[in-house]
Amino acid sequence: MKPLRIALPALLACTLSLASAQPAAPPAPKHKFNLPPSAELSYAITALQSGIQLGGSAQVHWVVNGKKFSVASEARAMLLGKILESRSEGAVDEYGLAPASFTEKRIRRDRTTTTFDREAGTISFTASELTYPLHGGEQDRNSAIWQLISVARAAPAKFKPGTEWTFFVAGQRDAEPWTFKVVEREKIGTPLGELNALHVQKEPAPGSGGQHVDIWLSPQHEWYPVRLRYTEADGDYIEQALDKISKGAS
Repeated sequence: MKPLRIALPALLACTLSLASAQPAAPPAPKHKFNLPPSAELSYAITALQSGIQLGGSAQVHWVVNGKKFSVASEARAMLLGKILESRSEGAVDEYGLAPASFTEKRIRRDRTTTTFDREAGTISFTASELTYPLHGGEQDRNSAIWQLISVARAAPAKFKPGTEWTFFVAGQRDAEPWTFKVVEREKIGTPLGELNALHVQKEPAPGSGGQHVDIWLSPQHEWYPVRLRYTEADGDYIEQALDKISKGAS
């Protein structure tokens, strides 16, 4: 059986081929932000992988405590057990979330660590020799969606269909700009019932063969992501549907 490629917010990236220092995006704009309350989110997973339907579950543990934050994800698939665990943690600064480290462990692969060294002003990786300069506002693949949520919560009137929100995002081996486009408001069915959600998309860079990502945020539930769908270039997909929210997680 082909391993289920769980694609939580921590699993989006393309691989750069150059070693040594890489140019970073210009300093990010300082948007107003409003961090959502701490919570543990549980998801049911359905997937199509090489023509085989699979199922599983995932948990996302979001914690904000004063000027510190962490977001940890874990995914399990039937028959395979735990196939992904990842964690981002850091501080809260004038840009919003300011990651210090991002770790990820996938099934049958070594753990990787991405480090945001604020004193040295660099982003570095255990999985590659690339480095990037830090200007402020950079995110990792776990924190990026929570930064987006925080910006949306602070200015919901500006977070409307047709708008785009770009962040410079580091993965396991490299970093690149991610642009989230607000598509439309939709009513969607979830295990929590029918919800009014805002549909947001992140498209892969042209020719990259990367993932197309769809996220549905629920303003009535603190803007938490209530559905996520990750579609591969070959048509394989993974969809996560929120089935439980436990607020006040620590």
